[in-house]
Amino acid sequence: MKIRLDNVVKTFDTFRAVHGVSLDIGSGELVALLGPSGSGKTTILRMVAGLEFTDGGTIHFGDQDATDIPVRDRGVGFVFQHYALFPHMTVAENVAFGMKVSKVKRSAAEIAARVDELLRLVRLEGLGNRFPNQISGGQRQRVALARALAVDPKVLLLDEPFGALDANVRRDLRRWLREIHEELGITTLFVTHDQEEALDLADRVVILDQGRIVQEGTPEQVCRTPNSAFVMNFLGDANRLPATVSDGKARVGGTELEAAGFANGRANIYLRPRDLDWSATEPGIAATVTRVIDKPDGRRILATTVDGDHVELDVVPETVARVGDSGFVRIHRARVFAEAG
Repeated sequence: MKIRLDNVVKTFDTFRAVHGVSLDIGSGELVALLGPSGSGKTTILRMVAGLEFTDGGTIHFGDQDATDIPVRDRGVGFVFQHYALFPHMTVAENVAFGMKVSKVKRSAAEIAARVDELLRLVRLEGLGNRFPNQISGGQRQRVALARALAVDPKVLLLDEPFGALDANVRRDLRRWLREIHEELGITTLFVTHDQEEALDLADRVVILDQGRIVQEGTPEQVCRTPNSAFVMNFLGDANRLPATVSDGKARVGGTELEAAGFANGRANIYLRPRDLDWSATEPGIAATVTRVIDKPDGRRILATTVDGDHVELDVVPETVARVGDSGFVRIHRARVFAEAG
């Protein structure tokens, strides 16, 4: 089922949460809406679900205009962050609930068979008679997904589905969700503020800021070619160094970088910690080590340049560096953006 949003707008009182968002989601595609709090991602998801109605624009499911269709008739499955399971029902009864109240009538035997099938799919076979408080948080989220799938939705919507779980459980569940998606092929839209989660799970990532799409593309595209300083900063640790652009070159601390197409004047250079290296000898930007943090897979060096700018570098474990050492920061990769304002 394809989904198309065309110039969708949503306003709450005097606050506009979504500013004319247009987005095409292909049939069977898994798309992540990624952005900071207040960026409009959950509001968009709720409008697709029918839990909120648009103040402008349209939403299509395939060729059908679904803009004003009530949530009950949209054929969507919805999974929330906090499970929303019925505590007085068993796992099997929770999964069966949507089928029992659906307009599509099924026999008790058909419902029981479907529940067994879904519990096997989400790897919870044998737990159908337990209550939600008798299983783990990760298992409860699997029950929530099974319940959403029970009504054979055309579209699956996930709102911060793993936000209430610890890091290790989240990691396991998102890999498992990707396997489920590949097996079922349901068009899926999910909301997250967790960059790692979005990049790990999604076919395509849509990055939002203040109710607008600022970039969309595959995980590779948004990671390797961020189109703005906002995206560069949002998608991970980034150092910022002020630079001067002249004749297509950005200059900082005696180092030159390509800046074709930029007007002469001030600019900012953005660098990931892994885009930098530390050397005791030139060339590079002169700096002094202020702290060294050891990690299982490397070291992070915190340093201050001769111009007073702070930088962080991720280097191999064998790199020799101690607090107070003088040396040089070497740039392997960088992105140049015009100075804001």
